[in-house]
Amino acid sequence: MPARPRLLYVTDLAYPARGRRYGDEDVFLTSRLRAEFDLALCHPLDAVALMDGFDAVVVRNSGPVLHYRREYDAFRERAAASGTPVHNPLTGRGDMDGKQYLLDLTRAGFPVIPTVDRPEELGRLPEADVYVAKPRAGADSIGLRFLTGAELADLTWDGVLVQPRVDLRYEVSFYYVDDTFQYALHAPDPERRWVLEPYAPTEADLAFARRFIDWNTLDHGIQRVDACRTREGDLLLVELEDLNPYLSLDRVPESTRDAFVEAMAASLHGFLRAAGR
Repeated sequence: MPARPRLLYVTDLAYPARGRRYGDEDVFLTSRLRAEFDLALCHPLDAVALMDGFDAVVVRNSGPVLHYRREYDAFRERAAASGTPVHNPLTGRGDMDGKQYLLDLTRAGFPVIPTVDRPEELGRLPEADVYVAKPRAGADSIGLRFLTGAELADLTWDGVLVQPRVDLRYEVSFYYVDDTFQYALHAPDPERRWVLEPYAPTEADLAFARRFIDWNTLDHGIQRVDACRTREGDLLLVELEDLNPYLSLDRVPESTRDAFVEAMAASLHGFLRAAGR
């Protein structure tokens, strides 16, 4: 009987995520994935020490890497040196690589909240009563500040991105496994980001989200496209989560959860085959 693939599943079960339960989501996912894989869970700080004994590493709800940047860089270096496959692959162009993509997409004319990183570019932003300053390497709203135009004059720009604060109707997220859409959720109240409800996307909505999935060029992995609906009805990208996107599986019907697990397992099998494992 052929050996089952061995996966090191990286998660911080105790991370205190506001409005989310990382531990519950990963306990659920691993309880289901064990039907097809031999699994071991570990904290992100232990991944380097343990990864050589597995066919692949799965990075899930591991928390913002800015809390352990040196160890995360060491993990990436070790994976590259040993050839250990990592799911999601470490070639992502979204949040996996910081917030540079917001600048790249702005300059390329994509439908994204306009973003600049130099004071001389402020004229490229639409005028707003309030601006958002966020760390280029930020995550989970850490370091986020709201500033008036006058306050921007005193901003220290090193490692900081600036956007206009958008008057939005709601936020909506599109969830993908590999390049296949799975489900969408939205937050009807912009002040309660993680109070989510199922959302039925239109063809135009899916075309919007697909542009960013195609741009990211990940052959395998889990991605979340976060967008906001403006008062005018347009969608603008907020974030492209491709490192460890929380999935809010507790907010979808059981049939959708089942389908997602099946898609994730198929993605992992295909990923391992492509890696020769």
